[in-house]
Amino acid sequence: MFCTRIGIDLKKHFISLKKEVFRKTIHICTAFVPLFIHFYKIPAIICLVCAAVLYSISEILRLKGVCVPLISSITVAAARKRDDNKFVLGPVTLVLGIVLCSILWKEPFSTVGIFSLAFGDGLASLAGKTFGRVEVPLTGGKTAAGSLTCFAAVFISGFFVLNNSILCFFLALVATLIEVLPLKDYDNVLIPVVIGGLSQLFYLHM
Repeated sequence: MFCTRIGIDLKKHFISLKKEVFRKTIHICTAFVPLFIHFYKIPAIICLVCAAVLYSISEILRLKGVCVPLISSITVAAARKRDDNKFVLGPVTLVLGIVLCSILWKEPFSTVGIFSLAFGDGLASLAGKTFGRVEVPLTGGKTAAGSLTCFAAVFISGFFVLNNSILCFFLALVATLIEVLPLKDYDNVLIPVVIGGLSQLFYLHM
């Protein structure tokens, strides 16, 4: 019975990890968005908004029992347990964060904000699920491994864009503090907007 229980727990962990890898792969792929925004800013933003609207309609229909081909299947494959029988908000907040960051801040600072979301938040969750053993208190299950990964990812991606180690250290610290908070999907909005804004504010005054 003990061995059976271990087997069930391992299977649950594998399924959870598989979902997280799939979900965060989508997350990390948003790192390509700044490239499209650089060349086609308005069309790219319009496409993102349209995608969010289409997804929202699909989610409403899914909750009513109407399956929208491909979109509903992707949603179910990526949804966390906490999202069971609920509107999966992640993709909407993801698009909202990227769009707001792109509108509010200039390049390359919007790029830093989007990279922080794509790599910092994206890789943090994967590292936490895979290697996380030590949980950070009062964070709803966030781990030290995830936080360290977030810090490193934001610092490296930010330095790649800004080439300023002191500023990127500060940005990475702020992004890590936001990511570690139990904000659920709303960190998708806060991370790119706050990091993009801070990078623009401090870079232009250093």
